[in-house]
Amino acid sequence: MNTYEICCLSVADTVQAIRTKRLSPVEVTEAVLHRIEDLNPRVNAYCTVAAEGARMQAAEAEAAVIRGDHLGPLHGVPVSIKDMTFTRGIRTTGGSRIYEDFIPQEDAIVVERLKAAGAIILGKTNTSEFGWAAVSDNALFGPTRNPWNLELTSGGSSGGAAASIATCMGALAIGGDGGGSIRIPASFCGVFGFMPSYGRVPEGPGFPAWETLSRTGPITRTVADAALAMEVIAGRDDRDRMSLTDAGFHCVAGLDGDIKKLRIAWSRDLGYATVDPRVVRVVEAAVRVFDRLSSGVEEVADLPANPETAFSKVVGVNLAAFLEDKLAEWRDRIDPGLVKFAGAHSDITATEYLRARQEMNRYWDGIRPLFEEYDLLLTPTVAVSPFEVGKYGVREVDGRKTSPLNWMAFTYPFNITGQPAASVPCGWTDDGLPVGLQIVGRRFDDVTVLRAAFAFEQASPWADRYPAIV
Repeated sequence: MNTYEICCLSVADTVQAIRTKRLSPVEVTEAVLHRIEDLNPRVNAYCTVAAEGARMQAAEAEAAVIRGDHLGPLHGVPVSIKDMTFTRGIRTTGGSRIYEDFIPQEDAIVVERLKAAGAIILGKTNTSEFGWAAVSDNALFGPTRNPWNLELTSGGSSGGAAASIATCMGALAIGGDGGGSIRIPASFCGVFGFMPSYGRVPEGPGFPAWETLSRTGPITRTVADAALAMEVIAGRDDRDRMSLTDAGFHCVAGLDGDIKKLRIAWSRDLGYATVDPRVVRVVEAAVRVFDRLSSGVEEVADLPANPETAFSKVVGVNLAAFLEDKLAEWRDRIDPGLVKFAGAHSDITATEYLRARQEMNRYWDGIRPLFEEYDLLLTPTVAVSPFEVGKYGVREVDGRKTSPLNWMAFTYPFNITGQPAASVPCGWTDDGLPVGLQIVGRRFDDVTVLRAAFAFEQASPWADRYPAIV
């Protein structure tokens, strides 16, 4: 098996090849490191490559295979970690000059679990500064480029993670999602991204997260690989007091079976978004596939008002609080857009903040009845196709002026509600850019979201389509 073939293996196939000794952890790791060396200078998915450490872990993993030791579910699989997540002994910057030389002395819980499962940590993937923007660009490392068109953004803030998967620089990437930061780049890069229910994967230790909004999850080429990763990283840990027990949580087994009995809702705009017609055409074709697979898809209206203002206020206050003691020294070296955004929210009163939280609660009150009637909600993942590198977003869609977050209008509402949501590749525009379909499930029903995504993947496979750079 040559380097290209090894790098294009799924997580599940890599695990099987290592268990049956058709491949060794060293062979797999060397193949992926070689691919990173070849492609990363053009894509900039990785901001730190821990090659020496990965090789040491691979050698240890190979020795375990030779000894006949018990092997974990991800034994020998190379994995990347978003640069917002702490990794012991590996530089972790949050995409900021403030932490340019910071090397954590402890692993985040998710990294601990990956290592315990036998995974090999390749390095850190690029992000926006402290994940504030839904693109992956910062003054420290520059932008991550979209593998389908290097002049366009990969999305973010887990854009490095998604771009690494699209280019086969690893089969599993761990991202974080505070307003769409897994699903947006998954859509833009043509890969699968899963944001679990709030609390499903324990958070920290790491840079301060946006309270109740941020979640850690996998980005992969296949749904089955994401399900396997979820079985490793999910479950209670009392260091995160909001983490959920994993009792009865079996993702991989839950993929089996059809979705014929599911009732599925569909909204092209959530009642307020302006969407590029090219995106709508691709997503509508995917909705027709779900209509055949399920008991039927019904378009819904009467949805709650856009929670954009409340969401922005809560995120802005969190970032302002985090940066408050850093601005005096670092203001001129922090992303100007981040400084402006945090500054605009630095004088928000407690009353204003609590009103924003109450508005977010009202959004849940408004969307909850839909999920009492339907099992799933389908929407576009992003309102637009990938745009030029160097922009934070777009303010005009289909010739109409839009709000700052309109282009990502479908993702942040479900950070507010705590529901699980996935982005599945559902097609390509006429100019060859990927489009994602978002699947949203009931709170804590992560398995049904994954099962629906798996059924769609079987009906409309995407994993065998690669960008030309691959």
